[in-house]
Amino acid sequence: MKQQQYAIVDNLPSEKKAAQILLTIQKCSMKKLQAIIKFTMDDDFMQYVPPHRTYINYLINKGIIDSYAVSMETQTCWITLNADSKTEADKYLAKSPLYKYWTYQIEELFVYDSQQYRLPSVQLN
Repeated sequence: MKQQQYAIVDNLPSEKKAAQILLTIQKCSMKKLQAIIKFTMDDDFMQYVPPHRTYINYLINKGIIDSYAVSMETQTCWITLNADSKTEADKYLAKSPLYKYWTYQIEELFVYDSQQYRLPSVQLN
């Protein structure tokens, strides 16, 4: 995993390369936490979605959120976070404009695997 991530930064300018490597090291020392969020909706709910998405995108860009998924069918959201503790993850969630619509639990993950952590497949011409 680390070899692939470092290989990706080889083409970046040195200051960006250093920042990306530091972010990778920080993420490796943090816990992976899964927030499982149930939400309700009212007439005002949709007005909070754009600022909520801006906040989620900010956390993704900072490397705090690894994945974000929402089911409107079950009104459930799953967010995988990198944080030192459940308390820290809770602080991130509490800043969302949609927070007042949520009930949730945060669980520490033992295994987290996905396609993004795999080496790219070789494509022969």
